[in-house]
Amino acid sequence: MKVLVIGGDGYCGWATALYLSNRGYEVGILDSLVRRHWDNELGVETLTPIALIQQRLQRWQDLTGKSIDLFIGDITNYEFLSKTLHQFQPNALVHFGEQRSAPFSMIDREHAVLTQVNNVVGTLNLLYAMREDFPDCHLVKLGTMGEYGTPNIDIEEGYITIEHNGRKDTLPYPKQPGSMYHLSKVHDSHNIHFACRIWGLRATDLNQGVVYGVLTEETGMDELLINRLDYDGVFGTALNRFCIQAAIGHPLTVYGKGGQTRGFLDIRDTVRCVELAIANPAQPGEFRVFNQFTEQFSVGDLALMVKNAGNAMGLKVEINHLDNPRVEKEEHYFNAKNTKLLDLGLQPHLLSDSLLDSLLNFAIKYQKRVDHKQIMPKVSWHRN
Repeated sequence: MKVLVIGGDGYCGWATALYLSNRGYEVGILDSLVRRHWDNELGVETLTPIALIQQRLQRWQDLTGKSIDLFIGDITNYEFLSKTLHQFQPNALVHFGEQRSAPFSMIDREHAVLTQVNNVVGTLNLLYAMREDFPDCHLVKLGTMGEYGTPNIDIEEGYITIEHNGRKDTLPYPKQPGSMYHLSKVHDSHNIHFACRIWGLRATDLNQGVVYGVLTEETGMDELLINRLDYDGVFGTALNRFCIQAAIGHPLTVYGKGGQTRGFLDIRDTVRCVELAIANPAQPGEFRVFNQFTEQFSVGDLALMVKNAGNAMGLKVEINHLDNPRVEKEEHYFNAKNTKLLDLGLQPHLLSDSLLDSLLNFAIKYQKRVDHKQIMPKVSWHRN
């Protein structure tokens, strides 16, 4: 099966492309490499040294004998996208090719517009390209649990059955996104749902939780294959940031009370979930939604786990509660369903002391690359 991984140079995309290639899929990567440009714009580097994409792919071929095709360009350019799809002829499209940071999208008007145009137009172009020439192709799209917000009822997987005034219907689950980035993902979900319903396309929306970890079987094979690991206040995610902060002796940056609860998963489960979706495609006309996470934690609980793991290793770890730069509920009900991927055979890697030790040791190894000025949050959701 031929799988085109859009955004295959990024954190989730790179790990997924190598994972699928290692399992016998014929893989192509389409990427504009803009993520590297945004690092330059922000003046920050990933914790890990990342080689050029061409060098990474050459090393992968040298080690495994497997080649991955590379297409450099922007999917908001329809001509380029259409040409690439005709050249590669994919059976499945794995779409990671989006600006994925909530803080980045909230920097100012320009970054909000950039995020929405990049994400919404890119996905719309994909849907039209599928409608025109690849109607049987299966779109596996990375969504986010952040589309749902934190409602005071259980979060279902994509749809909810409602009884109102004596009538009953199953409808898309209500969305309460918390940033311009999350809003763009909601727009994506609505557009994909529409395309499946009207044009008979097939798609799976993977509403992913917060991903942590750096090593998969493939990215751990060689230094040149190493994955990126972000620690800064714009692109770094909670657990990864905490482990890197602990490794360099910086107090853990908990926003507000720390009661914000989210779904989390190991990056090894991210790649497996994508494979499960590809191997069990949606039906024509079906817009399928999977909640892709394995465990739920509050941010405060995560910080405490990292503190305990760090202390056990001899690190002095402190927790700092900062004024929350985001507008969000800091204490709330959160109970999300996540059974569909488990039903397909996902066997989760649950967060353990050994995984925390591994992440902390990894952070210690590369701690000299940390720019301390990039750790604290600099983007505020508030008007001033």
